[in-house]
Amino acid sequence: MKKILNLILIIAIQLVWTFSSFAQEDLLSILGEEEEQTQYASASFKTNRIINLHSIENTAAGVLDFKIAHRFGFLNGGLYEMFGLDQASMKLIFDYGITKNLQVGVGRTNFEKIYDGYAKYRFLHQSSGKKNMPISLSYVAGIAVKTEKFADQTRKNYFTSRLYYHHQLLIARKFNNQLTVQLTPSLLHRNLVSSSSEKNDVYSIAVGARQKLTKRIALNAEYIYNLDANQVAASSRNSFSVGFDIETGGHVFQLHFTNSTSMVEKGFIAETVGDWTKGDIHFGFNLSRVFTLVQPKVKL
Repeated sequence: MKKILNLILIIAIQLVWTFSSFAQEDLLSILGEEEEQTQYASASFKTNRIINLHSIENTAAGVLDFKIAHRFGFLNGGLYEMFGLDQASMKLIFDYGITKNLQVGVGRTNFEKIYDGYAKYRFLHQSSGKKNMPISLSYVAGIAVKTEKFADQTRKNYFTSRLYYHHQLLIARKFNNQLTVQLTPSLLHRNLVSSSSEKNDVYSIAVGARQKLTKRIALNAEYIYNLDANQVAASSRNSFSVGFDIETGGHVFQLHFTNSTSMVEKGFIAETVGDWTKGDIHFGFNLSRVFTLVQPKVKL
């Protein structure tokens, strides 16, 4: 009888061990299936601006990104103008993330005394893994109002003549941890132009890129090509800018060179007059600092 009980005990232990092994294998199999998750591209650019252009990056929800932007005069002004340091334009920018995909912002620049605002929404987010999306896609819509006094005070001037609008698609791909490339087709509408030879609507396409050099330094560049030279004044040039992003804790310094004086779309897309070959180059910088105004909810 004792031998029979021992045999039954051994068989029971063996069965428990066998079922336990199968259960562990099934559990590991289930976990293995759940291991494949969607990985979203991040830090394609260090801030939500490449240099002048919007980048594909969004300010996080509940976060305020405050920027101070400076453009000094042309370097070819020589020592008399302290190589442009005597002539400076400044812009204050406030960008705020409403959700992870929706960002809004306002700004004011002393050049032409322009106020501007915009909204940016991300429709596609580059990802790999369970969900594969090769690019990120965002749409930007903005408005600017020029408050500088009209040049001709004797004629009848309208408030609507001060308004400018722009629409942009941001199409970007982060190829690896070092390189990101972005295409930006744009439509700019100007209610008032300087002469009858210019057009109210300006179509352009821009290319921007970021090449990471070190953990905290990256090289940025952007070029804006006007699709029809007859859209703008004969003196207008395509905008080209190049510079460096330097990350220092909670700040990001963007040091750059550009032939665009203006820091709003109606200016750097359609009214750039600087010629790189003649030394019409501005040195400038953007200083970015982020503040968390609304703490993200912790998922339990």
